[in-house]
Amino acid sequence: MMKSLSALVLMTGAACLLCGVKASYNIGVGIADVTGPCAEVGFMGYGKVDQKGKGLHTRQFSRAFIIDDGKQRLVFVSVDGAMMGTGLRREILARLQKVYGNLYTADNVMISGTHTHSTPGGYMQNMFLDVSVLGFVRETFIALMTGIINSIRNAHETMTKGRIYMAQGELLYANINRSPTAYLANPPEERAKYEYDVDKTMVQLKFVTESGRPMGAINWFAVHPTSMNNTNHLVSSDNVGYASVLFEQRMNKGYLIGKGPFVAAFASTNLGDVSPNTDGPRCEFTGRPCDVHSSTCSGKREMCFASGPGPDMFESTRMIAEKLDNKAWDLWNGKDSEEVTGPVKSVHQFVDMPSQEAEYYDPGSQTSKTVRGCLPAMGYSFAAGTTDGPGTFAFRQGMKTENPLWNAVRNFLASPSQWDKKCHYPKPILLATGEMDFPFEWQPRIVSTQLALVGNVALACVPGEFTTMAGRRLREAVSSSVSGLRSKNVVVVGLCNTYSDYITTPEEYQVQRYEGASTLYGPHTLTLHLNQYKKLAENLEKNSRLDSGPIPPNLSDDLVCLVTPVVFDTPKWDHRFGDCISQPPERVESGMTVTAKFVAAHPRNNLTHGFTYLTVERYDDASRRWTIVATDANWETRFHWIRVSPILGTSEALIEWTVGPDVVPGNYRIRHYGSYKYIFGGIFPYQGTTKIFKVINPRSGYRG
Repeated sequence: MMKSLSALVLMTGAACLLCGVKASYNIGVGIADVTGPCAEVGFMGYGKVDQKGKGLHTRQFSRAFIIDDGKQRLVFVSVDGAMMGTGLRREILARLQKVYGNLYTADNVMISGTHTHSTPGGYMQNMFLDVSVLGFVRETFIALMTGIINSIRNAHETMTKGRIYMAQGELLYANINRSPTAYLANPPEERAKYEYDVDKTMVQLKFVTESGRPMGAINWFAVHPTSMNNTNHLVSSDNVGYASVLFEQRMNKGYLIGKGPFVAAFASTNLGDVSPNTDGPRCEFTGRPCDVHSSTCSGKREMCFASGPGPDMFESTRMIAEKLDNKAWDLWNGKDSEEVTGPVKSVHQFVDMPSQEAEYYDPGSQTSKTVRGCLPAMGYSFAAGTTDGPGTFAFRQGMKTENPLWNAVRNFLASPSQWDKKCHYPKPILLATGEMDFPFEWQPRIVSTQLALVGNVALACVPGEFTTMAGRRLREAVSSSVSGLRSKNVVVVGLCNTYSDYITTPEEYQVQRYEGASTLYGPHTLTLHLNQYKKLAENLEKNSRLDSGPIPPNLSDDLVCLVTPVVFDTPKWDHRFGDCISQPPERVESGMTVTAKFVAAHPRNNLTHGFTYLTVERYDDASRRWTIVATDANWETRFHWIRVSPILGTSEALIEWTVGPDVVPGNYRIRHYGSYKYIFGGIFPYQGTTKIFKVINPRSGYRG
């Protein structure tokens, strides 16, 4: 016991120097499964109607961290999802209040989505965001809500005296700017202050108990979780989600994924114009570089998309995740960490963006003027997509002119007013979402803004995707409003509480790349946010009271769902659910991929939260028991659901397991778990098991 405790203390690096010293905070960490329906529900992120789930590669998790200074408490949640919605957060807070009273409120709970583009959608309760998923999907909403609440509850129950340390370090070759021409529109003197056109710094908050035992870590690094591209149909937490798993596997030896005490989050920050596809954009067929401004291929009907660093999206995901994990591990074990000390403060306010005004200094004309927000609208270049996920050939990035045909389509839905056009200039409006309210609100007018101070660290919870330079300006704005706060200690917490698409600088907006076209409230969206976060910072500095702002509309009664429900399941003729109809080979070696196929039912009958659709098990001769060595949360497994007959309700499950180099030779089996829906009502569990097969080590000649 003493040896294991000593090892844990050594793993905390600088923290062990203060073992036995009075702790600064009460801290807690928690993790819970939030995996949504993995079959026949559209993914949220790329906006492709045909990108629906057909199985699962890695599970989604919510990771919660609680910090309490004895007077005030802060909850930070990073969830493996595309983003966070106002309605979902409202429901989470309401249910927390029933259990904990006023301990967890809108003021002190911030929930940030990692922004993976390969997880089920249909939970945002804004028409624009749910339309590609065919409306509201209650299963996704419930999965996220219950999982996030469970992660907070788990963090609450693990609270103990502890310390927090901040470390920062540079990580290269893990991200690139996907809109470099827009970045170059920023003032030269401003760009000269930075070495790169994306942020290369990883920021880590390390949580350890008073005795030095590791509890968890939050890591922020600017990169889009879009290594898995828009051809993927397996639920995936993408690069940042897998980085979390890798870090947790380092610390939770002997635990299944999602079950260990140590929790590691890789959370989103100012990733708006940042891609993980480090080989850069190329034309689909010729392999030539794309036009740098429009991201097209010389007028040809050829997609421009970015890839790398691996040969396919799975390898690219793994490689970026390993880079993130290795850097975070270096920071965890480094000697340059700084202890976080001081009071915990948090302030929250809802803001109606179109009605906001702020002073803007134009560096070009060297004059100041009053600017205001616009009603939400999306520009033409939004439909072009990005080099991470191209859109349609009819549009290109950088569009500043209108098309009569597309205007006619736009006007059929809602015509922008002259004020809208003037306010959003030079953006040509493709969708006047601020003028659209059928069947309910298309994009939010009212957004959540939140700022927290944890000692000498500030967390700016922002309602969207800030670009690199927008995030840098926000850090400067917040630090200049709080005495003694350094800008490098201000963390931009991305996609937090509300999602209002992108926030570019006014200069980047003029270029009208995808990010500028997706900046909802006009060219001065960032100007308004800077003004608001300065106000929040000054409020925290003065300890003054701030009103809660306008209440966002509750859209829960207006929701529409066009997703086909599961009607019934039937097994394949002359079979039962769970029958293994394709067995693994009798012997397999390291590096081989084992496959097994089962008669299955629809995965949406049971999301198997906290459990799994599959297990890989090894027979332990000593205990004479089967032990689980992998589940569907492991990187080396894949669960494919195959619809055989929509009319008859028959389906199959194809399970893959790649045998890693560290797998212990011996006798193995694969099991599949599911639930079927009986035609006359009721949902019933089933399971199936393969024959036993041997994993052999050819180098040692072991044959089991």
